[in-house]
Amino acid sequence: MWGVEILEKLTKKQGLLGQLGYIDDKCRTMSQKVPKNSMTLKNNIQPGFIPKHGGYRSLISFQKTEIIYDGTVYFTNRFYRKFDRTIDQMVQAARSGKQNIAEASMASATSKETEIKLTNVAKASLEELMIDYEDFLRTRKLPIWEKEHRLVARFRELNRTPNATYQTYIRAIENENPEICANSMICLIKITNYLLAMQIKFLEKDFLENGGLRERMTKARIENRRLKN
Repeated sequence: MWGVEILEKLTKKQGLLGQLGYIDDKCRTMSQKVPKNSMTLKNNIQPGFIPKHGGYRSLISFQKTEIIYDGTVYFTNRFYRKFDRTIDQMVQAARSGKQNIAEASMASATSKETEIKLTNVAKASLEELMIDYEDFLRTRKLPIWEKEHRLVARFRELNRTPNATYQTYIRAIENENPEICANSMICLIKITNYLLAMQIKFLEKDFLENGGLRERMTKARIENRRLKN
């Protein structure tokens, strides 16, 4: 998952703030606060080697997975029998997608490897979930929408809604037609996995350019020695 630092770089270089979520201003200001009447302390504070991290609730990818999880709970309760094992499998896959984004974001403080790995786990879990929705449609002789389908185009328009929530998609997710319900969930998953694929690419690029925690620790130690001398 992304740390706040990655999001800031993406905002500057790619203009993706609207696409990938907003960074809470408090995350920036809290780390900068120092006692008002302590200029000496303020001047002596040196940047640490732990990068900014967290902020996952501001990520659109995380917000989408919350909608996917809620939609999956609704879908499985409606279309599967109470003790069908598919219910637990689908709900757990939806939960894994959401939880791993959050865990990756927090793990980014000390391990870029873990951050990338967990983000990919989230993506893989959602892929598994999408296959379950495709199985639902195929076994009931219902069509899986191609990207040229007129309702896919409508869904793309709906997806541009700022700060979208479950209520934004409720008419599609809870539609009386099961074809629309399942295909709407597939559309949401595809959008989210696209965002996660972008995150992984930028995490890889950032690691190649700036390294991980060990490099930060080394730089911080060298800088600390320089200041002492």
